[in-house]
Amino acid sequence: MKNRNVGFLIIGLAIAIGIIIFLFNTALTNIVNTTCSHGPSCTMYSTIKTQTYIGISLLAIILIIGIVMVFAKEETKTIEKTITKTIKEKKKPLDLSGLDGKEKELVKLIQENSGAMFQAELMEKLGVGKVGMTRMLDKLEAKQIIERKRRGMNNIVIIKN
Repeated sequence: MKNRNVGFLIIGLAIAIGIIIFLFNTALTNIVNTTCSHGPSCTMYSTIKTQTYIGISLLAIILIIGIVMVFAKEETKTIEKTITKTIKEKKKPLDLSGLDGKEKELVKLIQENSGAMFQAELMEKLGVGKVGMTRMLDKLEAKQIIERKRRGMNNIVIIKN
């Protein structure tokens, strides 16, 4: 869910809580009016005021949080931004000596795909299983050739500079 939608949800909940506070306050005032024999000097009236102020204060805090979430600017970090950043940065030539055939093929695939690819896509194109891919990426990461970044349920593999 986006922040804006969550903000509207919180504002809706604040309105519902406000209605509940109003109904509770009205019912409590009616009960005190019928049961208190001391008149306006009854201590229960001050208790109602205190409960009302506490309820309204909490309601205001929740409402402010909702409004802030509605108008807050969302930070989005997309794969496109990551790829663009990778492309724009000056790249030094990679030292592929000491890599076996599959590792070199993996690095070339990533380079051909703008310097970044999803791990699942690499597994599919290379015909390697999860364990094999993880081991291969661990090796390349240890040699500081690639970098993995978590994106949801998948990793994006980026060529390091």
